Amino acid sequence: MSVAHTDVTAQVSGPCGDEDCGIRDVLDRLGDKWTVLVLVELAKGVRRFRELHRAIPGVSQRMLTVTTRRLCRDGLVERTAYPTIPPQVEYRLTPIGRSLAETVERLADWSREHRTAMAAARDRWDAEHPGEPG
Repeated sequence: MSVAHTDVTAQVSGPCGDEDCGIRDVLDRLGDKWTVLVLVELAKGVRRFRELHRAIPGVSQRMLTVTTRRLCRDGLVERTAYPTIPPQVEYRLTPIGRSLAETVERLADWSREHRTAMAAARDRWDAEHPGEPG
């Protein structure tokens, strides 16, 4: 094997090297429109479905149901249904859900800290590259 081939292979491997660390699964989950908002809200404590729905502007009941179901399936959220009339359902973060919510919070902090610098960099880029898609 040539050195050039080895260098190319090293550059092509993913963020975890040659192994599958699951980053695509995590990014797929975080990349949808509602997951981060649900995680942030549940980081504040246990919420009933209606409380979650009211706390997240713009989410439909159906999308909130789909999102919470996916988060439960991934082990990030725990759903507890109580046999009452009408049925009462509560959601809470699991330990790994709390860990992810803390990571998302750090990312939000980073975003707040660097958003002005990023906006300035975009403005410089756009001025230096007029007409190029950004």
